[in-house]
Amino acid sequence: MTESANDRFVTLLGFDFGSTTSSAVAARSRIITHRVSGDVSLERPKIIFRSTPVFTPFRGEDLDISSLDRIIRGWMEQGDLKGKDIFSGGAIVTGLAATRRNAGKLGSLVREHAGESLIATADDPSLESWLAFMGSCYSLSKVHPRRPVLNFDVGGGTTNTALGREGDILSTGCAFIGARHFCFSPGTYRLKEMSSFGKKLLDRLGISIVPGDLLKKEDLDRLVDWMVRYLEDLATGRRSLQKEPDFDFLEQVPLCLPDLNFPEKTAPLMITFSGGVGELVYTAALGEPMPGVTAFGDLGVDLALRILSSPVLSKDLLDNMPENRGHATVYGLALYHTEISGTTLFLPNPAWLPLKELPIVARLKIDHGPDRISRALGLARQCSTSAAVQVMAEPGHSGKGHGPDQFRQFGMHMKTMMTKAQWPEDRPLVLLVNSNCGKTLGNYATQWGQIPLPIIVLDEIPDRDAKFVTIGREQGVLVPVSFFGMHHETSPAAAGICDRQDKQTVKKRRPS
Repeated sequence: MTESANDRFVTLLGFDFGSTTSSAVAARSRIITHRVSGDVSLERPKIIFRSTPVFTPFRGEDLDISSLDRIIRGWMEQGDLKGKDIFSGGAIVTGLAATRRNAGKLGSLVREHAGESLIATADDPSLESWLAFMGSCYSLSKVHPRRPVLNFDVGGGTTNTALGREGDILSTGCAFIGARHFCFSPGTYRLKEMSSFGKKLLDRLGISIVPGDLLKKEDLDRLVDWMVRYLEDLATGRRSLQKEPDFDFLEQVPLCLPDLNFPEKTAPLMITFSGGVGELVYTAALGEPMPGVTAFGDLGVDLALRILSSPVLSKDLLDNMPENRGHATVYGLALYHTEISGTTLFLPNPAWLPLKELPIVARLKIDHGPDRISRALGLARQCSTSAAVQVMAEPGHSGKGHGPDQFRQFGMHMKTMMTKAQWPEDRPLVLLVNSNCGKTLGNYATQWGQIPLPIIVLDEIPDRDAKFVTIGREQGVLVPVSFFGMHHETSPAAAGICDRQDKQTVKKRRPS
């Protein structure tokens, strides 16, 4: 691709607030514009700041927001980062931190320091699984395109799983299996506290212990062995423990392992690890010095060593080591949460942006008739804020694809129904279209600007199985678009394969 004088650098930022630790990563990338076609691409980002992980601060049953404020300020100063300069990125609250009552306040705190283009998600487990895969083993998956890769992101509160092949996510899952459900005095097995999930698990296993007691060696072995067996069941697809009524409280999102009999011959499943416990697994496998007993006040070291001893989970471990062994989620946020797509969009009033956390109320096809469109608009009209509708179209050159007549008809239906509904001027309706027809569709709906309908059309946006979308403020010729709120049921369109590509797409806008 030929570079243009208009090429510029942008800063991408990721925050991860987890059960045990929190961290930040910033990267810089160049947006390249082709001299002739105007196509835009984003170079592979390069890390410019990587924070030292810090313990996530808690105050009683809540997150310590004032301490988190100081931590974020420190990260921004250390990385010489300014909110106005952040193009895109993300912040995610994971594991036990996401279960705290005031987790939602962290979103406002992030936006205060890092700008409106970021999305803070408190408890979106499938998104976390997707990010961990992308930050950990995306490149490994691309290097071995015939091998399905199952990544275990094992942290303090949860184990997030993602199955991918050739860089594409096929399925995600999440379970409350982690090292920090049991907190000890560092260097000992004297229990200080345990989570509600940890207490229920001990009850189910018949292990009796209260804060202040020492965890017996036989009970420790039984507990950690059980957690590793749980992970083995996920890796093999047996799901025997997950199906037991006594333990179903641990499964937040079921991992769907689809039939991996692809048309071409597929190599054996590759298993990788990330997260705090995952980093310890590779440390031990490489023979590097390990922290001492309960060094972090939890079972991270014990769980990592037991995973390493599992023939199911540790097969070919060192032969397939991911590029980011530790805090993969934050790498996924900073490095893989942004893409360039599309060629045109319809945005008559840039002041409408940003639009945050819009519900995606319907999914339409471009050839749907007035009844289906009317129902979708009815759902959008009931929302107290703006809303979004996904619109699917086949390219016209595909033989069976959609042509100008369908786009014109769809736009005319939108005009008629929005006018009839007296659509509020301060509540833009966003159409997310997978075809290159943004300006065309928007102009048909507004009669080429003669009817001032509050409608935005973002085109060439891939079909995402998500519940919400956030659209950032226009930055030069770019508009960042974030999908989140993952659905986790199997997609029929994927022929039994769960599509989890929950990521941020950046929409290019050419100057008028």
